[in-house]
Amino acid sequence: MPALITYRTQVLADWVDYNGHLRDAFYLLIFSYATDAFMDRIGLDSDNRSASGHSLFTLECHLNYLHEVKLKTEVWVQTQVIGFDRKRLHLYHSLHRQGFDEALAASEQMLLHVDLAGPRSAPFAVDVVERLQGVVAEQADLAPAEFVGRVIGLPG
Repeated sequence: MPALITYRTQVLADWVDYNGHLRDAFYLLIFSYATDAFMDRIGLDSDNRSASGHSLFTLECHLNYLHEVKLKTEVWVQTQVIGFDRKRLHLYHSLHRQGFDEALAASEQMLLHVDLAGPRSAPFAVDVVERLQGVVAEQADLAPAEFVGRVIGLPG
């Protein structure tokens, strides 16, 4: 399967810093929009959230800034499911641009399926599990995500 592209955008003027580079926070904004688009793909869109009262909350996010991204650059996010269980979803997003083979940034995320009435964790609905299984099957031949399971710390 080709990469699952979940979000495309151009880097806007309000998103760049004094060095002319995409600001740290806007990498996460782009990845957040990709997560929203992935939620739509697996049936957790706004209509479903309204009807079921369930959504995804981000528990943890690791963000790797790999290459600079400049104003007006057209970028897209590729999304890979690393794994999931009854209530959690482990995603990997990578940011790309035309004519450059390496990822510009990568974000590993752990998401929790939540009943908003609690709020408390809740199992995924059967149809969502089936869609997740379908995505995992489609991505079976993808190379392993490169920046997964990293830890921040100083040596020694």
